Amino acid sequence: MRPIRLLAGLLLAAAASMTGCAGNDAGSSDALTTGKWSIALHGGAGFVPYDIGPEKTAEYERSLSNALRAGAEVLDEGGTALDAVEVVVRILEDDPLYNAGRGAVFTADGGHELDASIMDGSTHACGAVTGVRTVRHPITLARRVMERSRHVFFAADGAEHFADSAGVERVETSFFDTERRRKVLEEVLAERAQEKEGGSTVGCVALDTYGNVAAATSTGGMTAKAPGRIGDSPIIGAGTYASNRSCAVSCTGVGEQYIRNTVARDIAALVEFEQMSAEEAATLVHTRYLDPRDGGAIVVSRTGEIALVFTTRSMLRGAADSSGRFDVAIWE
Repeated sequence: MRPIRLLAGLLLAAAASMTGCAGNDAGSSDALTTGKWSIALHGGAGFVPYDIGPEKTAEYERSLSNALRAGAEVLDEGGTALDAVEVVVRILEDDPLYNAGRGAVFTADGGHELDASIMDGSTHACGAVTGVRTVRHPITLARRVMERSRHVFFAADGAEHFADSAGVERVETSFFDTERRRKVLEEVLAERAQEKEGGSTVGCVALDTYGNVAAATSTGGMTAKAPGRIGDSPIIGAGTYASNRSCAVSCTGVGEQYIRNTVARDIAALVEFEQMSAEEAATLVHTRYLDPRDGGAIVVSRTGEIALVFTTRSMLRGAADSSGRFDVAIWE
């Protein structure tokens, strides 16, 4: 846990200067008067088989718990929602169980193109990258885009060039390779099978004790995707959205569908303008506008409500809050 605590400590050092964001044009949260916090994460919606066995089940649950605990510690110690979601997603990006960072799926030509986005609900500031190939933690590069440039979105070579001056860790593209993902690529290219365990995109949403929400999402995309294909994960309003007026959202599933239906923003709009609960809004969007096998979303509202909604067989997920809740799950 020492490396996690070190990273959390470095992020916490900057938190004090950010707490003044609450109550600005993006709206403030009801949590301001209660000091409560909430956090949720996902490791992808899909079709994890029910018969994976106790060892694999325990491996998923242990991984989700470790990442969730790290994010909860940041919030419980007074860190910001933005810090918490970055810490969680960085941990998941390093875990080969997921399709983000190490363990990312292969493109049709055998490479890796990584996407990520992050959004601060207190200011509506956001950053995104797509098609990066040598950045160990795309979510941190996305945050650098948000904080160290006047832009929102960098793609491919532009993102790599920005990374040269952003101070993020770089690796050889082979760092992202895993034999499991290579086997899946071979199966898909041979049209023998689709990946049985889903896309395993990762994401995190949080509400901090200052009343601010934030969201982050990271992915390797779709197995055997055409080089240059972009899904919903790096697109603000499709796969990621956060606003203190409503909630924070991170989506996982068939990216094209989430782009077409601007799912993350629609969920937030229903919470803000229709006064729906996070659960009601996420359920409505997924059941009315998406197909049953499209995916899911995690949501944390400005009041601390957590929603974990999916229409697939499984969604690797976890949730915790300041009242003592702490749970992880795979299936319904």
